[in-house]
Amino acid sequence: MSLMSFDAYMNQMKQMVQPMRDELIHAGFTELTTVEDVQKFFAETKGTALMVINSVCGCAAGIARPAVIHSLTGGKKPDHLVTVFAGQDKEATAEARKHIDFPPSSPSVALFKDGKLVHFIERHQIEGYDAGTIVANLQGAFEQHCG
Repeated sequence: MSLMSFDAYMNQMKQMVQPMRDELIHAGFTELTTVEDVQKFFAETKGTALMVINSVCGCAAGIARPAVIHSLTGGKKPDHLVTVFAGQDKEATAEARKHIDFPPSSPSVALFKDGKLVHFIERHQIEGYDAGTIVANLQGAFEQHCG
């Protein structure tokens, strides 16, 4: 049995993760994959923005991504939807985390207003909770902070 080349392994990983990216992209999220993308986002974005720090873990797939997507079906919504992918786009994620005054946590969800963090859901507030609880949490934050 021969070992897979590193390039082949990395290509296989990209293919495995793509559906996890696509779930948010198809819901209207813009991926921030580089440090420059994140810096530009924070420098230029006005209004409210929802940022999902995506992950390959089960609580991202079974709770976080579905809850975030469903939360957008309510009345008030953020002006902008963006995502970074922890463990995949490491530099972009590290840059985004500079704007979040919490320890690194993925998956997690951040709501910003004019570039300032106004609401944050950490992994421990996702893992073990049902999606409906997360939806209610986010929609409450949208009601409070979104126009």
